Amino acid sequence: MHQAQIDTWGATPKYIEVSDLPEPTSDEVQIKVEAVGIHRVVRSRASGKHYSSGTLPHIPGIDGVGRRLPDNKLVYFWTFGTGVLREYVNLPKTSVYELPEGSDPIQVASAINPAMSSWMTFKGRTKDLPKDFTVLILGATTASGRVAISIARSLGAKKIIGAARSQSALDTLPLDQKIVIQDDISKTDFNNLDDVDVVLDYIYGPLTIHLFTALKTPKPVQYVHIGAVSGVTEIDLPGAILRSKDITIRGSGPGAWNMKDFAASLPELLGIVSGMEEKGPVHVAKLEDVEREWGFEGKERLVFVP
Repeated sequence: MHQAQIDTWGATPKYIEVSDLPEPTSDEVQIKVEAVGIHRVVRSRASGKHYSSGTLPHIPGIDGVGRRLPDNKLVYFWTFGTGVLREYVNLPKTSVYELPEGSDPIQVASAINPAMSSWMTFKGRTKDLPKDFTVLILGATTASGRVAISIARSLGAKKIIGAARSQSALDTLPLDQKIVIQDDISKTDFNNLDDVDVVLDYIYGPLTIHLFTALKTPKPVQYVHIGAVSGVTEIDLPGAILRSKDITIRGSGPGAWNMKDFAASLPELLGIVSGMEEKGPVHVAKLEDVEREWGFEGKERLVFVP
């Protein structure tokens, strides 16, 4: 069989031929891989800088979609124990989840990782949101922000407000209200946000401080920091903001919620991702072209297929 393999941290994976896998143990299942998404954590592991990178040689990939053998059931799988960017993989049965037949392997492989951020935010980092809550997504046109729209709807959001720099990109999304982020951040219009219950922030930096300063909501707001696509990872938060606003500040990530909680909720998330319409654009590449395609830098989510 073939797989992608890295022999030097940070190098481009090579497409190599290796021996067929042994028969799976009684606690394992063998999967014929159909689609593997290349997420940020996958690239971080491949650089050797992630805590879970392991040792060389390294096979990229932490999750994907394939056919379980021998029953040929469509499944989603994830693991930090072994790389999955290969034609076949043996995994513990506990790391494999059946998908509804008819699910699109490429779309699920591309969407599940960005969906985790908003899913675990709602499941583990927000509390007692009211019925028909309103959510503001900073970075609504990012891969994770797009999926967050569907996740929020599925969990009861009645109104979704999206903020991003591109009006045309915002116009393609099923949002109830759109906010264009200005080049001069201070001119971004955060007025008329008196009904916001929760903020999902994928941008961070000066925009976050501007939002906190502008908020005039009469009710509690739960703010969750998820990402920093602005490139700014630290902010100066004036104490006056904390004293004058009813804002609860949390972060969401694998350190803020644990993988056991994620695993327990994964079947529900997979059902939502399999059926949702807004999964984001995808760039599909063949595994055999991994050396040429690994450096893809477009806005689409990179997914490799056999």
